[in-house]
Amino acid sequence: MTASNPPPTWRAWIEVDLEALLTNARAFSRLAGVPLLPVVKADAYGLGAAEVVRALELVDPWGYGVATLTEAEELRRQGVVRPVLILAPLLPAEVDGCLAADARPSIGDLAALDAWLAATEAPFHIELDTGLARGGFSWYDADLLAAMGARLRNAPGWEGAWCQFHSADTDPPSAVTQWARLRETVAALGPQRPMLHAANSAGGLAGQGLGGDLARPGIYLYGGAVGGHRPVPVVSFHARVVALRRLRAGDTVSYGASWTASRATTIATIAVGYADGVPMGLTGRGRVVCQGQPCPIVGRVAMDLTMVDVGDLPVNPGAIVTLIGGGVSLDAQASAAGTISYDLLTGIGRRVIRSYREPTS
Repeated sequence: MTASNPPPTWRAWIEVDLEALLTNARAFSRLAGVPLLPVVKADAYGLGAAEVVRALELVDPWGYGVATLTEAEELRRQGVVRPVLILAPLLPAEVDGCLAADARPSIGDLAALDAWLAATEAPFHIELDTGLARGGFSWYDADLLAAMGARLRNAPGWEGAWCQFHSADTDPPSAVTQWARLRETVAALGPQRPMLHAANSAGGLAGQGLGGDLARPGIYLYGGAVGGHRPVPVVSFHARVVALRRLRAGDTVSYGASWTASRATTIATIAVGYADGVPMGLTGRGRVVCQGQPCPIVGRVAMDLTMVDVGDLPVNPGAIVTLIGGGVSLDAQASAAGTISYDLLTGIGRRVIRSYREPTS
C-alpha cells in the first residue's frame, strides 16, 4: 500500500520508497565492486524486511545478513532461498535451529566451533576480532588461533571469514589496518581460501580496496549518510494533527511545564510520541514540517503525542506533519535527538503504519 493519498484514519505512518532503496543498492554495488550481502537485521532497520528483501532481489545479492536465528527463520518463512548469514555470535544451543533454517552461523569461539563441527558439515563463517572487541576470535591470540586453525583444517563447511570495522566512516586508515589483520590472520591459518568480507556501508564506500569477496551494506541502503556519501532518501515519517490549542504568552506546554510560550501562538498536538519512535531527545530540539514550514517541537515528548509550535499557520485537525522528509532529513533529525540514524529508524514503533512505493525497475 502506498501513502500518496493516505486514508484519513491513519494517525502515524512511514513511507518507504523502494525505488530509492534500489538506487542506493546499485550505487553501493558499483563502488564496492563485489556481490552484496545486504544487512536486513532488525526488520530491515525498521522498514519491513519482507518488502525490503523483495525489492533487493532485483540487484541479485549473494545473500542476506541478519542478527539472530529468529530473523533467519522469518526470512525463510517469507520464501527467501539465498544464503542467510547470522552475524551475531553462535551459541551452541542454536546449532540445531540454524541447521533447520539452513542459516550460516558466525562462529567466534571454540565451544561454538566444536558444537557446529560435531553436528554438521554445513557452511559457516568465522568472525575475527580485528579491533572492535565485541565478538570473534582475537587476531593476536596465537594460542587461540592455533587451536582454531587445527579444527578448520578438517572443516569442509568453512565458507567465509569476516570482521567488523569500528571507525571506517570517521577514521578510514583504521579500516585498512583491520582489513590487513583479517587477511593476514586467515592466510596464516592454512591453505584454505574462504570468502573474506568486512565492508559495511562506510567500508564499501571508502574506495580503498576493502570490498573483499562480499560487501555488507546497511544504513546506506536505507538513506543514512555515510561519511561524505549521501544516499537518496528512502524514508519519510508522517503524523496527523489531532488537537490545537491557542496559547497566551506565559502558558506552559507538556509534562514538567518544560516550555513556556513567549508570545501568543498555536500548539498543534500530533498523534505520535516516544512509543512510536519520536525520541525524548527531540524535546525542545527537533523540528517538523507543517504546511511546508519548519516548526519546532516544544514541551516534553510524551508516549503517544508530541506538541509543535505552529505559530499562526492555518492548521486544522487532520493536517499532516512530517517528522522525517520534506526538509527534515533522517540524519538531521537524528542529530537533533542526540543519536544516530540507525537508532532513529530501528526505534520506529510497531503501531506506525508502513507503506511502500513500489520499485519501477
